Amino acid sequence: MTGAMIFFSIMGAFIKLAAEQLHSLEVVFFRNFLAFLMMLPWLICQGPGVMKTRRIGLYTARSLFNFVGMVTGFTAITLIPLAEATALSFTAPLFATIGAALVLGEVVRARRITALAIGFAGMLIVLRPGMEAVSTGALLALLNSVAIAITIIIVKKLTDTERPETIVTYMALLQSPMALIPALYVWIWPDPITWLWLIGLAGAGTAGHLMYTKAIQLAEITQIQPLDFIRLPIIAVMGYFIFDELPTIWTWIGGAVIFASTAYVTHREGQLARARQHQAAP
Repeated sequence: MTGAMIFFSIMGAFIKLAAEQLHSLEVVFFRNFLAFLMMLPWLICQGPGVMKTRRIGLYTARSLFNFVGMVTGFTAITLIPLAEATALSFTAPLFATIGAALVLGEVVRARRITALAIGFAGMLIVLRPGMEAVSTGALLALLNSVAIAITIIIVKKLTDTERPETIVTYMALLQSPMALIPALYVWIWPDPITWLWLIGLAGAGTAGHLMYTKAIQLAEITQIQPLDFIRLPIIAVMGYFIFDELPTIWTWIGGAVIFASTAYVTHREGQLARARQHQAAP
């Protein structure tokens, strides 16, 4: 999960760089199409049988919601600073935790809820609501969080029977035509440097999704989701050095609060996991 967050942070920077020339709809298309090309060697080695599934409905639903999440999230990155977009995306764990409890029947312990609430408080410190008007970019970032939370739950269901590589390949395969149709209305051929950003974007996104899907397969959503918060300090540093976006002191204070909650819940869940293993040992 930590590796996935690092790659997703890198992906965010490449999105912003690519969007300097291309419309966000076109960036979404290339992100999926190039990712599918990157998964082709694996698909060829495994054979077409690896794509056989009885859960095409779930795959389609996941792709639809993820496509909405990509469009809203990518567009938000072009309208507001990276750190702000990232901070707003931290509402996804709140939606995912509620959904995991209601749909998947996962047990959400009081300490985990407290840690998530503290993380949310850290996000509010970053944003300081009421100080500024809510922008279109901020609203799109929140819509992205809702869509991503839904896809998290669907992916968790898919990992019961499906391989992480198959899930990622289906995502790229189904979302490429979804993105191509609207992208044709704003199409511009990328220049050489933008191709570099697009390839980096697809590579980072594919690696991140492979790690993320595997993480969901190995652990409960509510256990690993707080690690999503570590993207904020990474993004803040990248935004400063690449885009000259200087984070405020509130970004760092909020980030510290978020990281503290993440560290606590991860440590606590590790203790509980070891205790369960000890009790189950003969």
